[in-house]
Amino acid sequence: MSSDSLYILGMLCLIVVASEWLVRRTFLKHIGTALLVILVTAVAANVGLLPAGSTAEAPVPVYDGIFGYVAPLAIFWLLLPVNLRDVRKAGLPMIGLFLLGSAGTAAGVLAGMWVIGGAETIGPLFNAVGGMFTATYTGGSVNFNTIALQYDVIRDGVLYGGSIVVDNVITTVWMVATLAIPRLLTPIWRRKNAVAEAVAMRGEIILGIEEDTETLHPIDLGLVLLLGLFSVWLSDRLAEWLAPIPSALILTVIALILAQIPAAGRLRGVRVLGMFAVYLFLAVIGAFCDVAALRELEHLGLMLLLFAALAVGIHGLLTFGAAWLLKIDPDIAAVASQANVGGGTSALAIARSLGREDLVLPGVLVGSLGYAVGTFLGFWVANMLG
Repeated sequence: MSSDSLYILGMLCLIVVASEWLVRRTFLKHIGTALLVILVTAVAANVGLLPAGSTAEAPVPVYDGIFGYVAPLAIFWLLLPVNLRDVRKAGLPMIGLFLLGSAGTAAGVLAGMWVIGGAETIGPLFNAVGGMFTATYTGGSVNFNTIALQYDVIRDGVLYGGSIVVDNVITTVWMVATLAIPRLLTPIWRRKNAVAEAVAMRGEIILGIEEDTETLHPIDLGLVLLLGLFSVWLSDRLAEWLAPIPSALILTVIALILAQIPAAGRLRGVRVLGMFAVYLFLAVIGAFCDVAALRELEHLGLMLLLFAALAVGIHGLLTFGAAWLLKIDPDIAAVASQANVGGGTSALAIARSLGREDLVLPGVLVGSLGYAVGTFLGFWVANMLG
């Protein structure tokens, strides 16, 4: 397998193109492009056609660049057409499910550690590992590493590396789950949203073909790239001055300000580039599902995998269970859950892949909320376990 950046980027583009073609032309439309991109890339990475993840010891610049630059651009471009009235429609249910999901993650981590006997199977740093997984499944990798640094887990290379591998695998699996669950449960779901009910009754499969098909002029392309690149740069610079406010939240504010200018929201190319950026991001998520690395961890890997699966499983049961009881649309539950486990960009990807433009902004916003509270909740769980 080549580690050349051009080869890797070309393969990722090939996977996106092939997945989109298959979804539009075959029975795979029932799976959807987003889910197919994740699955195909995961297979390609595990059979050696692509690198399986990026680490400090074996960095993959293409993957790091997609996480660092392409994902923020996806957020910006797909927020430009967003109507702020959407927040009123989905905001409160989304925030409520997100906070409940955060509590469910903490409860799942505590239960998971009890099931596997963390003190014996993981060792003296088991409480720190519990805090790390709580933090990352509420916020993201920044929260994960904050807890790891505080408890010096990074000095235990096997435990720290194993935790990262398991986190990547579970994150990929849950991304697949949150894409599939709404489609599977839509026919039987209790709901009170009239629009979602109408879609469910028609049994629509939303491919987004019309929305994602645009005619571009070089000027359109240049303007969209100019706005996106400059806004990401500006948000990064402002984040340095306004710490600890995350750059993703600043970028969201910039995008929303520009979205109130009618000409910005009508720019041709924002949907095409936004969705292509999302698919590249999802492809890298799939590539990080390294099954071979998980096998190499042997018993520790199995215990960490069981623990993380229980934590996310309990989180999912509480989130979707509450949505069922409260008659909240399963799409909202899926986006809120992914904002917990995968972060704001993942929540945006889920919302857009489910054809729910109204959930794009709420998903990004609650994802940013997760970055703010994840570390605190992680430390609390670590202290509870300790």
